[in-house]
Amino acid sequence: MKQEYELSTMNSRPNPFAKQLKQQVTLPLGIDVIEYFEAIAQEKGMSCQELIILYLQDCVVSKRKLSFE
Repeated sequence: MKQEYELSTMNSRPNPFAKQLKQQVTLPLGIDVIEYFEAIAQEKGMSCQELIILYLQDCVVSKRKLSFE
């Protein structure tokens, strides 16, 4: 391995794992929403946070949209 690398002469490429990166966000959730997901998470033996992440990911994959009518 070299002591130093000259980055300006290296061939760069996009990060192949960029789609898998996560960003932490804070969302204000109602108590009823939290209790709903906590109950389901407890039934399934998983954390509430993990369940919410899985649910949101499923919404993305299935392109689920809310009806505002």
